[in-house]
Amino acid sequence: MITVNADGKIMVRRCLVTLRPFRIFVLGIGFFTLCFLMTSLGGQFSAKRLGDSPFTLRTEVTGALESRGVLRRMSDMLELLMKRMDILARLENSTDFHRGDEARFPLDRSVGSAGLMERIQAIAQNVSDIAIKVDQILRNSLLNGKVVEGRRDQCEVPRDPKYPDCAGKVEWMRARWTSDPCYAFFGVDGTECSFLIYLSEVEWFCPPLPWRNRTAALPSPPPLPRGQAAFQSDLAHLLELIGTGKESLSFMKKRIRHLAQQWLRGARRLEQRLKDQQRDQRHILIHIGFLTEESGDVFSPRVLKGGPLGEMVQWADILAALFLLGHSLRVTVSLKELQSHLGVPPGRGNCPLTSPLPFDLIYTDYHGLQQMKQHMGLSFKKYRCRVRVIDTFGTEPAYNHEEYATLRGYRTNWGYWNLQPSQFMTMFPHTPDNSFMGFVSEELNKTERQLIKASKVSSMAVVYGKEASIWKGKEKFLAILNKYMEIHGTVYYETQRPPEVPAFVKNHGLLPQHEFQQLLRKAKLFIGFGFPYEGPAPLEAIANGCVFLQARFNPPHSSLNHEFFRGKPTSREVSSQHPYAEDFIGKPHVWTVDYNNSEEFEAAIKTIMRTQVDPYLPYEYTCEGMLERIHAYIQHQDFCTTSSPPLPPKAKSPAMQSPPSPLALSPNATHLVWSPSASRDPQAWPPVDSLQVWVSEAQHACTETCRQHGLVCEPTFFRFLNKEEVFLQLSITCDSTEYEMNHLYPAVAENVRECYLQKEPLLFSCAGHNTKYRRLCPCRDYRKGQVALCRDCL
Repeated sequence: MITVNADGKIMVRRCLVTLRPFRIFVLGIGFFTLCFLMTSLGGQFSAKRLGDSPFTLRTEVTGALESRGVLRRMSDMLELLMKRMDILARLENSTDFHRGDEARFPLDRSVGSAGLMERIQAIAQNVSDIAIKVDQILRNSLLNGKVVEGRRDQCEVPRDPKYPDCAGKVEWMRARWTSDPCYAFFGVDGTECSFLIYLSEVEWFCPPLPWRNRTAALPSPPPLPRGQAAFQSDLAHLLELIGTGKESLSFMKKRIRHLAQQWLRGARRLEQRLKDQQRDQRHILIHIGFLTEESGDVFSPRVLKGGPLGEMVQWADILAALFLLGHSLRVTVSLKELQSHLGVPPGRGNCPLTSPLPFDLIYTDYHGLQQMKQHMGLSFKKYRCRVRVIDTFGTEPAYNHEEYATLRGYRTNWGYWNLQPSQFMTMFPHTPDNSFMGFVSEELNKTERQLIKASKVSSMAVVYGKEASIWKGKEKFLAILNKYMEIHGTVYYETQRPPEVPAFVKNHGLLPQHEFQQLLRKAKLFIGFGFPYEGPAPLEAIANGCVFLQARFNPPHSSLNHEFFRGKPTSREVSSQHPYAEDFIGKPHVWTVDYNNSEEFEAAIKTIMRTQVDPYLPYEYTCEGMLERIHAYIQHQDFCTTSSPPLPPKAKSPAMQSPPSPLALSPNATHLVWSPSASRDPQAWPPVDSLQVWVSEAQHACTETCRQHGLVCEPTFFRFLNKEEVFLQLSITCDSTEYEMNHLYPAVAENVRECYLQKEPLLFSCAGHNTKYRRLCPCRDYRKGQVALCRDCL
């Protein structure tokens, strides 16, 4: 018999005291084992269900193999616990442990411990048996899935000339499929077949696999419900859509409320004019990218400090116009909301959207465009034809075409998007290659106009500039102006008067919009000091009966000589602070003078004080005018339907004659017009009847050439000019004709009698000039007060 000393008895006694919590532990292990077993077996059967991902089987089998190993380890652990308890029981039976301690440790404790050991042994045996059964089930499952698994392991990259990029994309996936979680989201697991399934069903670089049921894998969603657009009569829902949380949003909502009655009147007038027209309702996403936190949102903190408000004025008016026209809107100012609305899969943005784009149109800015490209993957290229980019200063075709911009030095931080140039929408109609979006100014009724004329103070001037930096270095102009007029300013300051503002100027500080309007209604003169460029304030001043005086720039400001324009995707030369006011409004409402000539500047002030002007607002900047313009764009602009590119240079044969030109010489033989005998596409927009073809002078852009003839350049008509026959019709002699990528073509170099046709349709451009070329320019007429639309465009 084994003898045990006192220390051994104490140890055994302590072990027995812990039997009760240990019993709970063992029961917990048993319960966990049972749950784990049910989960594992459930996974095996769920892998057999129809409709699961094509990658589920491999994942589940792999997980089950791991589960089998876990069950075996748990069985071994329970067997080890049983052996250790058996040793303790033998140790207890070999002593006279029960004597003298029965009151403290009852005799039935040893009986309970023996029963516990039997239960542990039974659990261990059951787990071992279950592990064996699971192993048998898994072996059968693997045998049954051998055909499918073998097919997955034996996928080969197809050699199909219709999919030339397939092999390269598979190679890329092999090396980088773990670089973005979105690939795993779509089922990629590192096998060849998962690569091919992804590249053929989610992307479109590889042909469909013949053994795949593609219809089941990618069910087609129902089409967007298409209803008729109805003019709205209440802006309350729009204010809810815009949301809260930013000063910029509050500013836009205040503007919409302030102009609500004006908007509603304009909508009613347009509705009466379009009452017989059917208008499809569009699903539209408005994503204001520059207000997102990811882009910095530098505007919201500056709303109350005199910062630039032109962009927010325009966005508020775009929202109001789209809503009143009856379209379904979603408004976002955060990246998370954008991702949610678009259906962006989880990851880093390399994969396409999880479902077809649910919007017919997306209005955004350059910041939003960049965010969409980063998160839409290949879907961005697929759906970019639906995007409209709000672009204050415009994007010329030379900067928009990525390859051309890179080769010719036109690449900037904002260009190279390869969009149709008309997808960019500007604040003023300065770039015919882009679409003119605009904004609205407050309209006056007859009574208000009479009150303004009666209350004008002929010796009162308001300076255009809310930031103190604009006033710096303008002491000379201000001193001359102060001799004749009382000068008022609206310069922002917090505690101290800005030192840049002279003491003789009455500074009101930053004013709310309605108080600023009241100040303009009293003033005779609204004077600009050269900056900011092309803002909305001069039009508001002219609409309130002010004369706008601005500086003429000589030489004109551009990206070549002025820091502000450097990096912007345009070569446009700005001849004054507000070219639209100079070119489209002019005297007596707008005076453009050389500020460096003190005599000319002083003479202009004297003349303005004697001149009587009425409030004036161009129709295109009224609510009705903006509604009319946006309605026409939505109804007629379609950049998703590809037009046929110009013919490549080929040797002509007698059997392949080009179709006759649809153009004919005008009666006075100065230009070409659409031939009366030529066919007309009723869906063409603008209508081809409005086309006139003129030849520019050397060093003149088509924009300038058309304006000289009382017309505007229309880039959509370039396709009719891009033919050799047009040179002959215009009596231009061509010793040779070449197709090249150049934003100045079609054109002729007359000194060498060389003619050039455009090779790349995206480079058709109204902008640009060169002393070497005379350009063929497509011009059209336009509606009075609505330069964006031709006379028959509605």
